[in-house]
Amino acid sequence: MMSTAICHRAVLPYVYGKDEETVEIMLETKKDMIKKVELIYADPYNFKGDNWQYQLSDMYQTGSTATIDYWKIEIKPPYRRLRYGFHCTTAQNESIIVTERGYFEEIPKEIGNFYCFPYLHENDVFQAPSWVKDTVWYQIFPERFGNGDPTINPEGTLPWASTEPTSSNFFGGDFQGVINHLDYLVELGINGIYFTPIFKAYSNHKYDTIDYMEIDPQFGDKDTFRELVRACHQRGIKVMLDAVFNHSGYYFKPFQDVLQKQTQSSYKDWFHLWEFPVETEPSPNYDAFGFVATMPKLNTANTEVRNYLLNVAKYWIEEFDIDGWRLDVANEVDHAFWRDFRNVVKSVKPDAYILGEIWHDSLPWLQGDQFDAVMNYPFTNSVIEFFAKQDITAKAFAHSLTSVLHMYPTNVNEVSFNLLDSHDTPRILTLAGNDKRRMRLLYLFQLSFIGTPCLYYGDEIGMIGGEDPGCRACMVWDETFQDRQLFIFVKQLIHLRKTIPAFGNKGNFRFLSTDDETNIIVYEKFTEDEQIIFILNNNEKNSKITVPQLENKAVKELTTNKKSTFEKDTIISLEPYDFYCFKIVE
Repeated sequence: MMSTAICHRAVLPYVYGKDEETVEIMLETKKDMIKKVELIYADPYNFKGDNWQYQLSDMYQTGSTATIDYWKIEIKPPYRRLRYGFHCTTAQNESIIVTERGYFEEIPKEIGNFYCFPYLHENDVFQAPSWVKDTVWYQIFPERFGNGDPTINPEGTLPWASTEPTSSNFFGGDFQGVINHLDYLVELGINGIYFTPIFKAYSNHKYDTIDYMEIDPQFGDKDTFRELVRACHQRGIKVMLDAVFNHSGYYFKPFQDVLQKQTQSSYKDWFHLWEFPVETEPSPNYDAFGFVATMPKLNTANTEVRNYLLNVAKYWIEEFDIDGWRLDVANEVDHAFWRDFRNVVKSVKPDAYILGEIWHDSLPWLQGDQFDAVMNYPFTNSVIEFFAKQDITAKAFAHSLTSVLHMYPTNVNEVSFNLLDSHDTPRILTLAGNDKRRMRLLYLFQLSFIGTPCLYYGDEIGMIGGEDPGCRACMVWDETFQDRQLFIFVKQLIHLRKTIPAFGNKGNFRFLSTDDETNIIVYEKFTEDEQIIFILNNNEKNSKITVPQLENKAVKELTTNKKSTFEKDTIISLEPYDFYCFKIVE
């Protein structure tokens, strides 16, 4: 029974080097079973006679779910070595000593019983680029952001926003269109752009690459792209491109060679072919993205494929000074390739950001040898279910987010790519039933959470759209049809994130309370010097909540709907979908 009630192993995410001096240790215990945890620890060689000179330090509870309490502590071992265990006090005041070799009633004298962290090596510390922590991303689907050069429009291009988007129509979005609107992004507060694929491809979405070394001509040429990157950098904006290395497009020359020459093709080992002749109809007889015949899967174990793609990764950084790669369908590419990819990318630009598209638990890719981060879809799913769709209760939401935060080490969470929607999902305003009050709650939570947030183009002015292709409409540039109040609200949140450390990525996060009847959540962000409390009413009714943390405290309002009121010092009244965010000033 005890073996299922207390959980720890001397591996990620339970123990790891947080930085060159600090080890973070986490223990999981059954909900409400343990009321206090102390870490037993010392250098493994610190003895006086036969007695190991350990010490005890309190661990702090960092969160809870329906079944688990999480405890953490940071230790700075002077010689970078640790042996450690846990002294747990149960709700019934019983003592349990937790070691790698089992449970004891008293602290064992034999040091071999304890967990071991052999040495804190600098090379083993997960190190993502520091600039990412302070970045607010903006995802641009290039075909739909701005048509700045009509002379390069592809054949059949439609007038801008003249009709609904489809899977095959074109509106002429290009690099010049992005350049023309960079100052708009600066005004909003954006300092990172994530572009979906820009390389030569057949479709409007460009995920079916024809040539990885060429810009798609509808977007411009390499000189224009170089100008775009330079213009971004002059404004303090980083640039991340989309790498589609899991699969190519149907018109990729090596795949065309296979279709034409079959068994005689020198490229037949570039793909995962089941049999010959290779056929695309009625369904592909080769591995593809899903079962899409026009997206044949690349064999990244093949040396020629590997070298080709690694050269692609290197080329766009060396030649155009891009700042990062987003890796499409990253979980379906082998780990060995991604390790080589990281080595190549970091050798060219050590602070380049490597972001994997993975929709599930991604710890195997986040050991420091492959990706810097993944697209945080567990976060996305939770916030959409709670704020937009209102399918889960406040408590269930808090449990879900607490679990997400404890899936990975802290230094991984700080650079997780937190998105609300994308080119692959309905837009958040549509998911929220066109209720902009819910949308404001979504933005407030996203922009005050741990990680690096990403906005999908046009959401900040109230664009709507359902599943692909509905979510890929042309950007609305006529301010008459923009929600400027929503724009100003998002701009304000980004400003708070950038200027108040506890509001942004330097603050720790913790839920303070949840109320399933009112769907109100209360959480705090805090550093050693600052404390900010957030109260969000995800409910269509007037509600009240007591916040004990406010007692005898002076506060400074950061953002609110101007409808919230204090009552009797600790009681807050909120109107439907109202919110309050304030900083404790004493």
